[in-house]
Amino acid sequence: MDWLDINKQVIEEFRANDGKVSGQLEGLPVVLVTMTGAKSGRKLCSPLVYSTDNDDVVIIASKGGAPEDPNWYYNLVANPTIIVEIGSEKWEAIAHLTEGDERTRLYDAQAADQPQFLQYAANAAETGRVIPVFRLVRS
Repeated sequence: MDWLDINKQVIEEFRANDGKVSGQLEGLPVVLVTMTGAKSGRKLCSPLVYSTDNDDVVIIASKGGAPEDPNWYYNLVANPTIIVEIGSEKWEAIAHLTEGDERTRLYDAQAADQPQFLQYAANAAETGRVIPVFRLVRS
């Protein structure tokens, strides 16, 4: 399975259908996050599921609970100024890595609506990894 090809198809479908996608992500809230690569400096776009907290978008760097963080995590840490797309709306935001009680509260809130995140947390816990959570604040 080539994730780059899958992501490209999801991004194209998202933009052609005002944020609606089919397949594995059908029915889930999907955001496109365009960021600058930490090493390459290139513009990169990742389709991710999200939740909201007041006016902010929340994304979780779960990678399905894998022992390592997804590549996009490192991009946001290195270059937190991003472009967010939800539906047909697009804006600039700053990605804030959350910690402690805030991180736990945001993770638990998303897991309540998207139960797959409970399994991701269990998988990550087996390797001692704490899954990072970002708050995307409109700039």
